[in-house]
Amino acid sequence: MKVLRVEPAVPETEKKECLDKKNSKCSIFLIYVRGKRKMSDKIQNGIYLDNAATTRMAEEVEEAMEPYMREKFGNASTGYRYGEEAKDAIEEVRARIAASLDAKPGEIYFTSGGSESDNWAIKGVAGARKDRGRHIITSRIEHHAVLNSCEYMERLGYEVSYLNVDETGMVSVEELAGLMREDTTLVSVMFGNNEIGTIEPIGQIGHLAREAGVVFHTDAVQAYAQMPISVHQYPIDLLSASAHKFHGPKGVGFLYVREGIELPSFIHGGAQERGKRAGTENVPGIVGMGKAVELAFSDLRVRMRRETMLRNYLMEKIRHEIPQVRINGHSTKRLPGNVSVSFRNVEGASLLILLDEDGICASGGSACNTGESRISYVIEALGVPEEYAKGTVRLTLCGNTTRADVDAAVESLKRNVSLLREE
Repeated sequence: MKVLRVEPAVPETEKKECLDKKNSKCSIFLIYVRGKRKMSDKIQNGIYLDNAATTRMAEEVEEAMEPYMREKFGNASTGYRYGEEAKDAIEEVRARIAASLDAKPGEIYFTSGGSESDNWAIKGVAGARKDRGRHIITSRIEHHAVLNSCEYMERLGYEVSYLNVDETGMVSVEELAGLMREDTTLVSVMFGNNEIGTIEPIGQIGHLAREAGVVFHTDAVQAYAQMPISVHQYPIDLLSASAHKFHGPKGVGFLYVREGIELPSFIHGGAQERGKRAGTENVPGIVGMGKAVELAFSDLRVRMRRETMLRNYLMEKIRHEIPQVRINGHSTKRLPGNVSVSFRNVEGASLLILLDEDGICASGGSACNTGESRISYVIEALGVPEEYAKGTVRLTLCGNTTRADVDAAVESLKRNVSLLREE
């Protein structure tokens, strides 16, 4: 297996020449080109296939935000016209988000994004219900915002049980039922996995938790606005979401909290968010998120079908045109635009660099772990053999991705996987 670092604009012949060099003591070949790495025109106008990391903000979102950064700049806690304009805009967005989830406006709390929402849900509910018990259940493939929050609670004396997943990344409802105890206070299982796209059996988990009197939280950062979610149909007690995952601005999200769930304040200070989350509201961000929600749900089912068809086309093309590959995650119960693939005897980090050279933006998994050389804990949990696991790449689509984009990405993968596998 070869590891390659390539700085920009290195010709194909030089990449090949580098790989052909023999070194009996080391299989790591490095190419360094002088000068600071700059974004080339090819990448700026290239193919973006990392929408699970973040999405490009829609122009309509930017246009909706602009007045609230200039003309309508008021603090929503004030009583004069500027403040009333800001407050009205916030409440309009709250109602829009609630309607998208089949929830009530008073059940939506604005936050800085998915990580804050996850932290608030886990630490808040566990702390509020400690008299009932100190047992939390989550899965081994959660986002680090959940896993690290649970680890923090363990340091405070809580016990956390971690659900295993099968080779497709699916948790077992039967295992969950077996882990339930009288002192279990919280279950947190993500809706759709950010690295492999598997959609968990949220409905069954929600009903099981509800029957046991246990609060159920789901990190829906990857799923919200990508598929229909009704907090009553599943059912769900708390749900986390982040605007930048569906073409909204960064730094804003929300936490749905079912009416009747005891949730203490996470940030102490003023009376914003009904006294639960202090701090002057990010009005432009909230307005932008509201516009992104409006756009996302205006054509949700049509977009889902299109992305699913394009995702399946991408998976099949990779399977048929590149030997020795594994598609990670569930074959059908997966997020519309998520493709995780592992290439045998390929160093994933090197492959991503070569894709970048071709103007294709992809990732090895969670954007929070970029730069780490070890195998992803999600891929490890699936039991992917090491010779495949090290060559894992995630390609995530959006409504703007085209068939031509997919074809170009596969051509780049074919060429560069072959290059990295050569002796």
